[in-house]
Amino acid sequence: MGDLLRYAPILLTGALVTVALALSALLLATVLGALGAAGKLSASPVAHGAALAYTTLVRGVPDIVMLLLVYFGGQRLLNTALDAIGLPAVDLPPFLAGVLAIGFLYGAYLSETFRGAYLTVPRGQADAGKALGLHRLAVFRTVMLPQVVRFALPGYANVWQVLVKSTAVVSVIGLEDLVGRANDVGKTLREPFLFLIVVLAVYLLITWVSSLALERLERRATRGIADAR
Repeated sequence: MGDLLRYAPILLTGALVTVALALSALLLATVLGALGAAGKLSASPVAHGAALAYTTLVRGVPDIVMLLLVYFGGQRLLNTALDAIGLPAVDLPPFLAGVLAIGFLYGAYLSETFRGAYLTVPRGQADAGKALGLHRLAVFRTVMLPQVVRFALPGYANVWQVLVKSTAVVSVIGLEDLVGRANDVGKTLREPFLFLIVVLAVYLLITWVSSLALERLERRATRGIADAR
């Protein structure tokens, strides 16, 4: 217990890095997911084909493989481009590599989540908005988007929970997140099991708090429907 208390600030710092990584990756995944869904719903063959290739190929890549591709391959491509224009090489920060890899990967899953939510909304509601004289953007913003958000929330919550657990792989490229710091401390004190139990407890706490918050959002999003019934 004394070791845990002594190293608690280090573990707390690692936990904050993990949460920041997860939230940043979720933001990127949300943007990519929205673009991917728009592409798959688009009438343009180019946009549809690009979105289909993205969601099909990326969902088949393991988390750690995507991370290593971004960290090592992405860094090499970046430095090659910089060298071509006469700029010095740079190191890709592990945090940024983790955000890019995890966000890119889970953006493919959110593309399907958003696309399915959009298709769930009855087409007649968009037609009704147009009949009232609303232009296309106003129909989407005031009629379609609130319902898409409501239908997408359960899937979005599920992706978030899985994404949080995926952040653990980033320790393999040297990021001092919760797993990385706990692993280092555990090896130093020769008590890896104890500190991995702490990691397990922290991840369970994050997912539990997330579940409570997301369930509250879902209840709020469906409150009007429940009241109408």
